[in-house]
Amino acid sequence: MSWTATVRYGLEPAPGGLALVQDLLNTLSAGRPRRPDLLESVEEAGAWLDQALESWSGATHLPAPGIDLTAEDVQGLRDFRHDLNRLVQAPTSDSSPQTGPVASLMTLPTALRLDEHGRIQAEPRGTGWRQVASLTLIEAYQAQCTDTLRRLKTCRNPRCATSFYDRSRNNSGAWHDVRVCGNAANLRNYRARKRAGAERA
Repeated sequence: MSWTATVRYGLEPAPGGLALVQDLLNTLSAGRPRRPDLLESVEEAGAWLDQALESWSGATHLPAPGIDLTAEDVQGLRDFRHDLNRLVQAPTSDSSPQTGPVASLMTLPTALRLDEHGRIQAEPRGTGWRQVASLTLIEAYQAQCTDTLRRLKTCRNPRCATSFYDRSRNNSGAWHDVRVCGNAANLRNYRARKRAGAERA
């Protein structure tokens, strides 16, 4: 398996199908230095999606659906990615959690069926970006049910913005890499406090 969008940032993929959610988020142009947006064109988006579905199939042991994307689908997928990112952003001390309706996430079709083993399975519906989004939300919902979705976060460094899976014992991670983003932010905060102290003196 190779989650190309996530691995290019030197990150370890989230477990199971949640890695699809993470990988979609990491198609964004992010990191330091900035990597290209993998949803920039139909060709790039199609190449990413083919690889991501193959990796998803390997992680979940389910057959990968065949999904074709048009130029309109790529824009829809970018919009969905933006809305999805709002849902997983880690709250910071100077910002409140995102609130309000997220339009593209509210009308995605999904079907439930009983398989031959008596288990209820959720299946994505729709075509193009809606099918990708439906599959992604199914994985996010399943992770929510197992209380692992909260471990999928966006790096608090706005200059980075990569999505990482927090494997810390108490789920306290805020940076995709403490050495790269955490230390730089802590140094900026330290210098700001020092300046503020000097101005008060």
